[in-house]
Amino acid sequence: MKRSNCTEVREFFFQGFSNFEEHQLTLFVVFLTLYMLTLAGNVIIVTIIRIDHHLHTPMYFFLSVLSTSETFYSLVIIPRMLSSLVGLSQSISLEGCGTQLFFFLGFAITNCLLLAVMGYDRYVAICNPLRYSVIMNRRVCTKLASSVCATGFSISLVQAVAIFRLPFCDSLIEHFFCDVRPVLDLACVTPIINDILTLVISLLAITVPATFIFISYVLIISTVLRIASAEGRKKTFSTCASHLTVVIIHYGCASIAYFKPKSENTKDQDQLISVSYTVVTPLLNPVVYSLRNKEVQDALRRVMGHK
Repeated sequence: MKRSNCTEVREFFFQGFSNFEEHQLTLFVVFLTLYMLTLAGNVIIVTIIRIDHHLHTPMYFFLSVLSTSETFYSLVIIPRMLSSLVGLSQSISLEGCGTQLFFFLGFAITNCLLLAVMGYDRYVAICNPLRYSVIMNRRVCTKLASSVCATGFSISLVQAVAIFRLPFCDSLIEHFFCDVRPVLDLACVTPIINDILTLVISLLAITVPATFIFISYVLIISTVLRIASAEGRKKTFSTCASHLTVVIIHYGCASIAYFKPKSENTKDQDQLISVSYTVVTPLLNPVVYSLRNKEVQDALRRVMGHK
């Protein structure tokens, strides 16, 4: 479907939370509080992992990378969202929108791939413990983390370039940041190729890592069930509990957001889903790993006690 009267658009405007105008101050306070907790939580986790030698293991190395990625992921979206809630900035340039979408997708895809790598780490630790330190040595961990980041931002670059090569006929983004579907909706021509590309990228970034994690946990569970004692099974699987919790929530939100049929899209539903994966999900990483992980709790006590 083509739109008429197409003029070159160089600036976009966010519709934001205009449907909740009377609650915008409340939303600002809630989102600001969650944002500060997210930043504080992730900074604390990265700092503790860095200074406590008990946590200098592959699992916590990947957790520190994930926490760092989640922090920058939040920085890309939330500050501008907060400023729009108090009426400071509702507009963004074409270049700024492309930059925001590039970094948002880059960190989002990196997080998905990192969770898959962390699943592989748990698989090796439980299913091949005698060779764990050899397989997951420091050099391998660094290469895996670097490869994940490079892959995430390479995929993001392809998506961003494909979208912003299109001509735009409308400047009102019915969202609070430059996400894929809201920006594509502004294109002068219905972008069939871009829809296909978005689906392929969603499969690569969500379905493939999720399938890899699923297979890893099938193998992990089969190994755990062969442990003779119930206490041994519980202790072994407890090392996976935090990771599995984050995976379920993270991939659940991402799947709903990017695999939901366009015919079922409504602005309010999309905003609610987007808030879940831009504001709430980044907070879950430090919360889950601090509340459900005894090693992190012990490390925090040691650090506080040292001080």
